[in-house]
Formats: sequence, C-alpha cells, structure tokens
Amino acid sequence: MNIDAVAKKFDLTKDTLRYWERLGLLPPIERNQSGYRTYSEHDMNWVFYIKVLRNAGMTIEALIEFVKLYREGDQTTEARKLLLIDQREELLNKVAAIQKTVKYLNYKIDHFEDHTLNYEKEKLAYEEEKINE
Repeated sequence: MNIDAVAKKFDLTKDTLRYWERLGLLPPIERNQSGYRTYSEHDMNWVFYIKVLRNAGMTIEALIEFVKLYREGDQTTEARKLLLIDQREELLNKVAAIQKTVKYLNYKIDHFEDHTLNYEKEKLAYEEEKINE
C-alpha cells in the first residue's frame, strides 16, 4: 500500500508517517522501483499501534523508548509493560478530570434557568434602586 492510501486509512498526514519513520517509530519502509514507499501489513500494524499510543497521550519520547525496548527483545517486556501501565494511569487521570468537568457542566445546564432568573432579579433590583434614587 502506498503512503497516500496508508495516510487515508489511518487518518494521518503523509508528513506524520514520514516523521514517524525518520524517528524510528516505524520500521524502515520498503521502496518500490520508483522510490515510493510501499507499506506491508506489518508496517501498517506499527502505524496502527503508534497512532493508538499517541491518541492515548504517549509522548514521542516515550514512544521512542518503547520502540527501542521492543527491538531489544523479550528481556524488555516488563519495562514495556510498565510504560503502558504508566500511560494508562495518566489517561485515566485525564478521563477523571474530564468526567468532573462534564458533571459540573451538567449541573450548570440543569440549573441554568435558576442562574438566569437570579441574574435577571438582581438586574431588576438594581434598576429599581436607580429609579427610586
């Protein structure tokens, strides 16, 4: 599959794919006779995996470390697992913060009329005081 098709399939830019390859996050992508990249299924699995980890908030630096450890072999499985656990914990903290914000917004929406009425009453009271002065 060429870079255009891979970019569309994974909703990425071609520049992102080239960047990931340059950083070593993707294995070296084979080139056809014309010099264009041709992605294998294995390459696309890596694109998918890196995209998922980026969507989870993993930094480029952490991804580079993860891929480096992966290439070092089975003796690094525990270190890789710890990187994933740390990223999951960070993501769960973000989810909790978002849930808290959604809860607050739900409260504001559910009580919107109360707040609006209070504002209108305050405004009317202020205007009446100015009139009576």
